[in-house]
Amino acid sequence: MRSRFLDAELMAARGRTSLRTRVARLRSKGWVIGQCAIAAGVAWWLAADVFRHQLPFFAPIAAVVSLGMSYGQRQRRVAEVTVGVALGVFLGDATTHVIGSGGLQIMLIVAAGMSIALLLDAGQLLIIQSAVQGIVVAALAPAPGAAFLRWTDALIGGSVALVAATVVPRAPLRKPRDQAAVVVRKISELLRCSADRLGDGDVDQALEVLRDARSTDVLIGELRAASEEGISVVQSSPFRRRHGEHQRQLAELVEPLDVALRNTRVIVRRVTVAVYRREPVPASYATLMRDLADLSDRVADELVSDRMATAIIDDLVALGRATATVEHSADLSAEVILAQVRSIIADLLALCGMDPLEATDVIPLR
Repeated sequence: MRSRFLDAELMAARGRTSLRTRVARLRSKGWVIGQCAIAAGVAWWLAADVFRHQLPFFAPIAAVVSLGMSYGQRQRRVAEVTVGVALGVFLGDATTHVIGSGGLQIMLIVAAGMSIALLLDAGQLLIIQSAVQGIVVAALAPAPGAAFLRWTDALIGGSVALVAATVVPRAPLRKPRDQAAVVVRKISELLRCSADRLGDGDVDQALEVLRDARSTDVLIGELRAASEEGISVVQSSPFRRRHGEHQRQLAELVEPLDVALRNTRVIVRRVTVAVYRREPVPASYATLMRDLADLSDRVADELVSDRMATAIIDDLVALGRATATVEHSADLSAEVILAQVRSIIADLLALCGMDPLEATDVIPLR
């Protein structure tokens, strides 16, 4: 019965985590959604009110399709899709203007559009868009005297998208370091809670900490996504290129943080086992965990302040050396806990900019 209750609790926790993930994903894409919406409106306004086109629906379509939902290689993708849309619309307009519309005409438009795109050595997006837009145009007869206005609408929409693609907010550049700080603070929280469980021996609370630890994979996923988005931003916007080196440094934090969080989960699991089995763990180990939690919080503070946490290196090294002076235990759980504390110290040293091998070497074995 207790096992089924814990399983139900775990499933509920995963459901809450999944909902938080979806909401966070929506929030992270809020700017892109707004950008696509504004670009669509501007494209329609230009085509309808400035160029006086009637029903210029291809302008907002081209703008939204060209922008897409990601920052990566945006200029190239916008150019490719714009050319593909314009090519398909032009072929559709030209064909229906000369020989009308129908199944045979659509076959001709698709074949011609995809062939020309391939001859231009185009990407997959351009090839598909040239066919799709040609089909749409051939299926919708133009208004009298408006045979080639849809082609110019596509160019207007693509041009608006190209301008919009260069405008990227600063927020995606800050998000990787903020998310890295979230991960480090979670490590600190788990270490501190585990140390408390060694002190009070509360099995139920230890199991709760373990459930929390097992739900932390999503934090690394969010960090990885934020890092990739930051790199994409500096690659896609000429106004953010100067941030490229800093974003690459932040991207290098993902792996040591992933390893540090995994090592923290091992500690939490062994603490839970030790508490459940009433295995003795030296009090000095809990002290080491609390000291490491304090240093982790300081690392997080440095990240939030947009600094590499080099100022914490000496204190981390001192704590690593202190692990060689504490008493040792013959119990497996205690030895695993001590070994993982040492591993997390090495991981945080790598996070602070120290070479991973050097970080391992500065921590004595005994």
